[in-house]
Amino acid sequence: MQTVFTGPVYVVRDNIDTDQIISAQFLNLVPTIAEEYEKLGSYALDGLPASLYPIRYVKAGQLDSDYPIVVGGKNFGCGSSREHAPIAMGSANCQLVLAESFARIFFRNCVATGELYPCEITERLCDVLKTGDIVTVDLDAATVTAQATGKVYHFKPLGDVRPVVDAGGIFNYARQSGMIAAK
Repeated sequence: MQTVFTGPVYVVRDNIDTDQIISAQFLNLVPTIAEEYEKLGSYALDGLPASLYPIRYVKAGQLDSDYPIVVGGKNFGCGSSREHAPIAMGSANCQLVLAESFARIFFRNCVATGELYPCEITERLCDVLKTGDIVTVDLDAATVTAQATGKVYHFKPLGDVRPVVDAGGIFNYARQSGMIAAK
């Protein structure tokens, strides 16, 4: 299981809601159908206003993002309860989100789907980092290291949710741990 992630970050601010993460018009895409799952990724974070985010998370005509790590502020994933939000981000190759705080339902949907690690940072990184900065995130040490400065930041350990995300979601975890019969 991968425990260290290195790559460029995509930086957003506070109160990024699920409409900004995946617009309602794309909720008819069915994540269990492979082609539709892939298509969901192309729309990840498409609802962000272009005036505030001129660099798009997924470039036009592409299915995947160049940014495997998203850095946010407070209340990331607020709004409606759509599991399509973490699924779209995961489909776009997002591996984890570092945010000051998460909306409870978004955090739970990250864990339930196993699409990405929701890491609650202890410092306001969205004021320190900018889109394109390279960081290394170590899940075991619960640290984020900015490549340009070498400065190390911390996030709260994932605890009991980590093995669920590691397994690829709640149903895979339940099968692997014997809670439900394997297929």
